[in-house]
Amino acid sequence: MYEINEEQERVILVGVSEGSDDGTAESLDELQELVATAGGVTVGRLIQNREKLHPGTYIGKGKIEELKGYISALEATGIVCDDELSPAQFKNLEEALNIKVMDRTLVILDIFAGRALTREGKIQVELAQLKYRQARLVGLRSSLSRLGGGIGTRGPGEKKLEIDRRLINNRIAKLKRDVDELAMHRGLAREKRSLNPIPIIAIVGYTNAGKSTLLNSFTNARVLEEDKLFATLDPTTRNYKLPSGQEALLTDTVGFIRKLPHHLIDAFRSTLEEAKYADIILHVIDSSNPQYESHIEIVYETLKKLGVNDKKIITFFNKQDKLSNDCSYIFKDERADYTMSGSIKTGAGVNELISVIERILSERAVFIDVTVPYNDAGKIQLMRQYGQVISEEYEENGIHIKGNIPKEFERRFT
Repeated sequence: MYEINEEQERVILVGVSEGSDDGTAESLDELQELVATAGGVTVGRLIQNREKLHPGTYIGKGKIEELKGYISALEATGIVCDDELSPAQFKNLEEALNIKVMDRTLVILDIFAGRALTREGKIQVELAQLKYRQARLVGLRSSLSRLGGGIGTRGPGEKKLEIDRRLINNRIAKLKRDVDELAMHRGLAREKRSLNPIPIIAIVGYTNAGKSTLLNSFTNARVLEEDKLFATLDPTTRNYKLPSGQEALLTDTVGFIRKLPHHLIDAFRSTLEEAKYADIILHVIDSSNPQYESHIEIVYETLKKLGVNDKKIITFFNKQDKLSNDCSYIFKDERADYTMSGSIKTGAGVNELISVIERILSERAVFIDVTVPYNDAGKIQLMRQYGQVISEEYEENGIHIKGNIPKEFERRFT
């Protein structure tokens, strides 16, 4: 039996700046939020200016001596490096500092382990954690065998799987089979949806941009809303009925983030790829965040990695209510088909957003002007559910109907 005691890590953030304007300071600001989300507290930060990361110690031997002084003065219990460390860097830093060493990837994985609720989410997170730890058994062994709580102990770390490479390999193989099975079920669900082609709208964006708030506002999904990074992890899909009567599926995806670990992209590919099969990408941006432009780039880079292209994109610059009243800046996204601003929380701009969604869906529909026999009137329900009824007149030979219907249903009316 292992006794697990809750403890709050007191950490120093460590970053390497490889240029005068590489965003290292902003990246450490975000890392501080990640540490807070994981349950730790940041007591200091250190930035080393180098042409490139030191291959053996990340920051170089000279800076390590300076860091030792910070650790002692600030009574830190660990450090968190802003980049993913190699096994050698982990080992050398732990030996030199005699303190718990973590990196950005470990913190993100720890948050995901605490936030995953569904079976699929838990499997994907554990697979990502084990792949990450598999290559770092030497460097992580001492820190992860401490089961006193703190960052990095959620998930399989508590099972002490890190001490046996064979067990990890066997567990990874089992989890991969589970993920493949879940991916197959997801593929079958997509095929079934294609028989009744309700349009799919994938909500994407940087973490904490307001995606869950939008889903709740449109569908009353009751997804957790919190002003934290990765407040929700498991993707949620809900049916949404537009004012025109047409139905659509809204899917909330995992939030993106700077330096999103590739282990997570690989493990969550089946869920992230929901965006790949969507009809519309709804990109939500926190316009009150000073780094929103870099967030836009990161979202598009991640979508590119997932193979998401040739989709209609609506960009919604959210949280305008948090901007100062004298802000007259015009927000733009040149890669989006439609761009608008507002606040999901206050409702500003939401009606315009819905109108644009309806406009895009109408563009992928065909106009139908037919008389449907009374004994075949069930077809009209197809138009009500998946399209838009413009007019409906009851005549001697049947129901004369005009409206828009997805192209997939056109042959049923001819």
